[in-house]
Amino acid sequence: MRRRHPLPRLWLMTDERMGERLWDALERLPAGSGVIFRHYALPLAERRALFARVARVARRRRLVLLRAGSSKLGRDEAGTHGTNRREQGLFTRPAHSRREAIATIRAGADAVFVSPVFATRSHPGARALGRTRFGLLARELGTPVIALGGMDARRAASLKRIGIHGWAAIDAWTD
Repeated sequence: MRRRHPLPRLWLMTDERMGERLWDALERLPAGSGVIFRHYALPLAERRALFARVARVARRRRLVLLRAGSSKLGRDEAGTHGTNRREQGLFTRPAHSRREAIATIRAGADAVFVSPVFATRSHPGARALGRTRFGLLARELGTPVIALGGMDARRAASLKRIGIHGWAAIDAWTD
């Protein structure tokens, strides 16, 4: 299926712990960046209402907005993240291992979000891949790789030689 949007290089992963910092983070993203709307813990009606607010900002700021999860949230979805199959638009999935990354590619994803590259506050205690293991995994995939987990612009620059397509974060956009 042809995608409507180019694949962004910079991504914001939203979640409940952002609180009101979500709005500042959306304003900090450059035009053409991506937003993966998660907020899984919200009841569906509240999640849809928040998605609609985020979608208004995304339209105004020319951001690419993907929905994470299986429940449709609104007509402004430019694609999906983490679902089992492509629905419409961009299709991305996370991978925490080589096995998951290969499954993501076989599912036809436009990009794989490999994580955690570094230690991250969103998954305390999770074993980070580090540069070497991340590089070995990313180089063999043959599909665009988005680095996730403890990422910021400086760390992303240190991974450019590995050939990452881009990077995603929560805290880098809110700190």
